[in-house]
Amino acid sequence: MTEALKRLSEEGVAIWLDDLSRSRITSGDLGELIDQQHVVGVTTNPAIFQKAISAGEGYEQQVADLAVRRVSVEEALRMITTADVRDACDVLRPVFDATDGRDGRVSIEVDPRLAHATAPTVAEAKQLAWLVDRPNTLIKIPATEAGLPAITETIALGISVNVTLIFSLERYRAVMDAYLTGLERAREKGLDLSTIHSVASFFVSRVDTEIDKRLEALGTEEARALRGKAALANARLAFQAYEEVFSSPRWEELSGEGANVQRPLWASTGVKDPAYPDTLYVTELVAPGTVNTMPEATLRAAEDHAEITGDTISGAYEQARADIDALAEHGISYDEVVKLLEVEGVEKFESAWNDLLDSTRAELERLAPEEGRENA
Repeated sequence: MTEALKRLSEEGVAIWLDDLSRSRITSGDLGELIDQQHVVGVTTNPAIFQKAISAGEGYEQQVADLAVRRVSVEEALRMITTADVRDACDVLRPVFDATDGRDGRVSIEVDPRLAHATAPTVAEAKQLAWLVDRPNTLIKIPATEAGLPAITETIALGISVNVTLIFSLERYRAVMDAYLTGLERAREKGLDLSTIHSVASFFVSRVDTEIDKRLEALGTEEARALRGKAALANARLAFQAYEEVFSSPRWEELSGEGANVQRPLWASTGVKDPAYPDTLYVTELVAPGTVNTMPEATLRAAEDHAEITGDTISGAYEQARADIDALAEHGISYDEVVKLLEVEGVEKFESAWNDLLDSTRAELERLAPEEGRENA
């Protein structure tokens, strides 16, 4: 365990890996990251699985078995991805037990094509929880308008949730409300609130990518001076909202009955602009009770040269608000940007999922037995 990652963990930031593959599990790499780099959780998404499964390493035998059974491509994909998540959950189980369920979590996302449909999202969340069948699973549900009631209903069933694709402060507050409402309904059913966990994945780097592009297009010195500030400001104001909600009387009542806070999770923390420090969204988003899920490149950079100086969020709210307000003064609409990012986020995950379906279909056809092809 390196000093930088150790310090980050001591500051109260849970370090999760934003990546998973079968070879990472079977080679012992994931276990090594847990033992030496202080990784205490894993997140996945359709793009991560698309990359892992398309590489093919470790999947051929399972795909061949599925091909013999002539299962649908959708069923095959779910069998493959849930197997990886189940095995990763087993690797992380000691962390889960040691932290009383707070960490040691592995996330798996509902089919992104369901992002705008509430009832199918809930049905898929239930199915994924059943398929993985591990207490340390988090089911990822996007924070779309249709996703909000799905979050509430899934939490009310006692299923732990990772809410993903959060870009705006307004939507983040709605996500926290959906979580609290779900806990209240779970309480009405007599469920043990202490067994229900959630994180809210607030996306970071994509905000800078979109806003910086608009600032650069303005071409003025004043506009360029705002580059690289919006994403951090947005995340810091999100943490301020988190502090408000999880100190409210409504929350205190639930907390008294054993409920767990919904931790803010900083997602999309890989720096896209090479002009910025590659650990920018790690060192500048340090606060107790948060999660930072990092691609491996970001994790290694943080391990090598991140300078952890303590809490870099609390007390920065006034400047964060000023940075966001300055965008409007330059004609950049915050609301327009965050709505666009949500739409693009869903589209990117749908595209990755469709690519994954296509590549899985091709592998099923390639590995199908000759008699299966003749009788098809």
